Amino acid sequence: MDREFLEKIEEGIRKPFARRLFKPFVKAIAEYQLVAPNDRIAVCMSGGKDSMLMAKLFQELKRHNKFPFELVFLVMDPGYAPENRALLEENAEALGVPVTVFSTDIFENVLKIEKSPCYICARMRRGYLYAQAKALGCNKIALGHHFDDVIETILMGMLYGGQIQTMLPKLKSTNFEGMELIRPMYYVREKDIIAWREEYGLRFLRCACKFTSDVARGDTDGKRQKVKELIRRLKAEDPQIEQNIFKSVENVSLATVIAYKDREGVRHRFDEEPRGTE
Repeated sequence: MDREFLEKIEEGIRKPFARRLFKPFVKAIAEYQLVAPNDRIAVCMSGGKDSMLMAKLFQELKRHNKFPFELVFLVMDPGYAPENRALLEENAEALGVPVTVFSTDIFENVLKIEKSPCYICARMRRGYLYAQAKALGCNKIALGHHFDDVIETILMGMLYGGQIQTMLPKLKSTNFEGMELIRPMYYVREKDIIAWREEYGLRFLRCACKFTSDVARGDTDGKRQKVKELIRRLKAEDPQIEQNIFKSVENVSLATVIAYKDREGVRHRFDEEPRGTE
């Protein structure tokens, strides 16, 4: 481990990148109450830039020690090529993150699936992470989804899924009792993560799956990339576009929608009960 390099990385989070990275990280945790006293959190690391940064931000949060909580830096190897696993482990060591690694055969299983392999892979990964985290005594898993993931998901749901939904900042598991998923990077912008990566010359994994080895981020049909480009074009005309997309799912008026589903999945129509007058 290069101690001087590690100190530079950690000092960067405290000073030059504090406003762009640590401050929004702490804001999301406080606003959505993502971390509580005596939590034991599995910080799930895929080897990509987002989860690697999340690990460092959690370490910085722990350094402030405002209340007791524990961290487990959990890495699942779903079948990485040896060079990819080596890069992940080298990065973890260079960044001073003590990882706990476990292996699965998810990539091999996904190769046999023709329909929605990336969706199935994500579901399988999450299940394994929940199970391993619970076995290690954790009550939460933390994923590295950031602000841009959130707004892209909103538009993808509308344009390609015919629904309005988003990634929630926290979510109780329905299959693993007592477990909760949290997304503390909820307010962190991808451009700021990239700036951090570039500032220190870091190189991280992208999607390392055999199925998507030639496609960035595992987006095999290009939908996410199309949505990214759409947002980029709209932002060029109106700088508030990204915030407006985000706020759209905070300001839903049930009185003006044609139908909606409640928490149990029951569908309600606008004409089932009086909604008031104009």
